[in-house]
Amino acid sequence: MNQRIQLASVDDQRNAEARETVRRRISWPANLTPANVTYHSRGHALLIGTSADVNAAARALQGRGLASLTLLMTGPAAHGQDSEIADTAVASEPVVTQALSSHQLAQLRINGYLGAFRVQLDEEDAPLDLARALIERDSFDLILDLASTTHTQRWELPPPGYVVMQWQDVEQRSEILDSFVGLVGEFDKPRYFQVNSDLCAHSTSGNIGCTRCLDVCPADAISSVKGRIESRIEIDPYLCQGVGSCTSACPTGAIEFRLPETRRQQDTLSAWLAAYREAGGQVPVLRFVTHESQDAERAAGVVPAGHVIDAPLEELGAAGHDQWLTALAAGAAEVRIQLHPGMPARLSAFLTAQVAQAHALLAALGHDRARVSLIEIADGAARDALPVGTPLTDAPLNLPEPEKRARLNRVLARLAELGNPDEQRAAVPAGAAYGAIQVDSDACTLCHACVSNCPTPALKSGGKTPALSFLEADCVQCGLCEQACPEDAITLLPGFLASSARDTRHICHEEAAFACINCGKPFATVSTVATIKEKLANHPYFAGDAMIRLEMCEDCRVKDVWKTMIRDPDAQLKV
Repeated sequence: MNQRIQLASVDDQRNAEARETVRRRISWPANLTPANVTYHSRGHALLIGTSADVNAAARALQGRGLASLTLLMTGPAAHGQDSEIADTAVASEPVVTQALSSHQLAQLRINGYLGAFRVQLDEEDAPLDLARALIERDSFDLILDLASTTHTQRWELPPPGYVVMQWQDVEQRSEILDSFVGLVGEFDKPRYFQVNSDLCAHSTSGNIGCTRCLDVCPADAISSVKGRIESRIEIDPYLCQGVGSCTSACPTGAIEFRLPETRRQQDTLSAWLAAYREAGGQVPVLRFVTHESQDAERAAGVVPAGHVIDAPLEELGAAGHDQWLTALAAGAAEVRIQLHPGMPARLSAFLTAQVAQAHALLAALGHDRARVSLIEIADGAARDALPVGTPLTDAPLNLPEPEKRARLNRVLARLAELGNPDEQRAAVPAGAAYGAIQVDSDACTLCHACVSNCPTPALKSGGKTPALSFLEADCVQCGLCEQACPEDAITLLPGFLASSARDTRHICHEEAAFACINCGKPFATVSTVATIKEKLANHPYFAGDAMIRLEMCEDCRVKDVWKTMIRDPDAQLKV
């Protein structure tokens, strides 16, 4: 199924017609009624920068509908430049100025979003709220940052309402200022994600496990919130900008993208490829591309080659290696991810890591790594190139399971059928959600703390027989079982096992049951009873004949205590 393509056999016109048929027949899914969040901005603006830059920007913004201008001067005016602001006596809005020393600049802390920016100086005595101190308000509505390279506040993806610019960039100055003054009023934005805490592998029993979503969000919209015992993942909908890398990084589907949902996206990819084949199309290549990049290409008159089918996304992070592999398993010859300008560093790193994971899985399953690739900005030749091989299949792919991990396992099983798995455990990039566990049988007491802490069905107890079983296909390598084990008997074993054993549940450890010495009911394992007896050997409550209570079930133990108290009412006072 990894045959090379004969160039002469590919009809680009027929492919383009098949692609157009797909577009007419099947629309890319959209959430027609998304939940929204609303920003309220009254136009109280904060400008940060050198005296020369801030004053020049303030003059350009005066009289353009802002409620007030607050200027934070971070340095002296440049020699020969007018550092005086326009006549504030006739200005249509209040203008407040405040100089900051280099020490104060290092203490500047900014949090929030459009309509609710909290700006403070972390003074030694107490934090100083600048909005309250300078304009007698709880917050600023919008911020124009002309000094982003000189202060300590850093965002890969600034929050809505926080505009970064270089005043010396004359070409973009007018456009940026026009956009800035437009940030006054009421604005709605989709609530891009929903979180299902029941599926989350982040925390349990006070232990912290998976942090993949926290690691990849460039907008810093995700936080771990500590409860009384557990920690939980929360996404600030006002900071979230729909990059989507969190939902692709989440191994359990606890975070789901809503524009559109991941499952509908996968189903549409499969339907598109089937329709393309029915229309006579050949060697389809799925290109994941942002709406913005598509619009830029159309404006420039660029039309991709006929065999390139575009999957439009709000941002590239909304599709990860699970969706790319779904496309290959559904009959795409290749998958290409079109990079674009201005990508946050964490998004770029995330996509690189996702491609590395896809390559590791493809190689382990006997397929060419070149079937998944990143396309550099404006690289038309790479975008339109014919794929390295024919599609792996022309059979439709059905994914009936609602769970993300179950769908991914079905995709991997299809790719294993179409390839030549090496039956070995392949190395995967750090943080990948593939692997097994090693259980030290000598240390394990089958207390099943690991089972109760596992967020997936990967670990299960043995039912009537004291045992611990493991299904590797469901393991997301969150580490909660390793942390929960009181005997340190569990070790994570990262790697992708390209074998049917990955989909088969096996016993990690089992023991004979220990039967109650009174009634004969099995209630624990032999090792558990031995360990408890060893740890409580010096406890006064179990001194002497009372030690045999540890060999009784919970019912017989209580009965024995009462019998002892009846025979000797003062027995409990002797402990």
